[in-house]
Amino acid sequence: MNIAFFSTKKYDQDFFDSTNTDFNHQLTFFETGLNEHTASLTKDFNAVCVFVNDDLNAATIDLLAKNGIQLIALRCAGFNNVDLKAAAEKNIKVVRVPAYSPQAVAEHAVALILTLNRKTHKAYNRVRENNFSLEKLTGFNLYGKTVGVIGTGIIGQCFAKIMLGFGCKVLAYDIKPNEELKSSGVEYVELEKLLKASDIISLHCPLNEHTHHLIDGNAFEKMKDGAMLINTGRGALIDTSAVVEALKSEKLGYLGIDVYEQESGLFFNDLSETVNKDDDFLRLMSFPNVLITGHQGFFTKEALEQIAQVTLQNLTDFENGAALENEVKA
Repeated sequence: MNIAFFSTKKYDQDFFDSTNTDFNHQLTFFETGLNEHTASLTKDFNAVCVFVNDDLNAATIDLLAKNGIQLIALRCAGFNNVDLKAAAEKNIKVVRVPAYSPQAVAEHAVALILTLNRKTHKAYNRVRENNFSLEKLTGFNLYGKTVGVIGTGIIGQCFAKIMLGFGCKVLAYDIKPNEELKSSGVEYVELEKLLKASDIISLHCPLNEHTHHLIDGNAFEKMKDGAMLINTGRGALIDTSAVVEALKSEKLGYLGIDVYEQESGLFFNDLSETVNKDDDFLRLMSFPNVLITGHQGFFTKEALEQIAQVTLQNLTDFENGAALENEVKA
């Protein structure tokens, strides 16, 4: 198949070119994102491969259909950026990578917790300046703390098991409780109870109409004073304005995020020589108890290899008329 890849970096090209030796597709890489303004680039291709910040709304999909695109291949698990109904109406199939080293994202969430708690990022900078003071570096033991996990899909399961290993009490909220986790000691509770009881809350649920701004002003009011909030899922799970207010009032004690509500055009780019005009993001960066990483939770060698392998297999299955194991439908 002749495939147009959008929002690509050098590491995408390296891993996909290496893996494609087993598939022999024709791959063309564009650094630009895919949206209704760049959809003209898809002419003469059979399929497109897109990432988390590409905007496949109804207008974009209409243009893809006019250019003869038959398949949208997401090289990620989330699909909230694709209008599935519009794709179905245009008879364009949508596939994704449902799981690519879920341990990578779960471990990154734990890294955010440990860094925020023990302030290792601040200690690192101090020691480089020959400052060995321990003032204001006090942390807390994870052992015995209550950790709330919102969303216990594959990544949430991995995260919960890691926190059990730390000796934490783990509460979980999901519309479909996982029996294996329950047998491991995880207690499923209602969302309100999880918010009220947890010292640390980690978000691992998908973004949809039910979870958009799941953590809003009302949710913050229910949380423990000084609780820690971690988000490695999707940015819009958290209401940015509400989290800023929670930090200002000191209701929220710590915030660690690898995703951001308005990350499109910001994350995955080197903007070191530009002026950041996102006031909410700048406000978040001003808090000493906030740690932000640029959507790198997935970014391990194992995950990139799996993403390339599954994505190219999805494309081959479509080309051969085989069943699409990883198809996403409206």
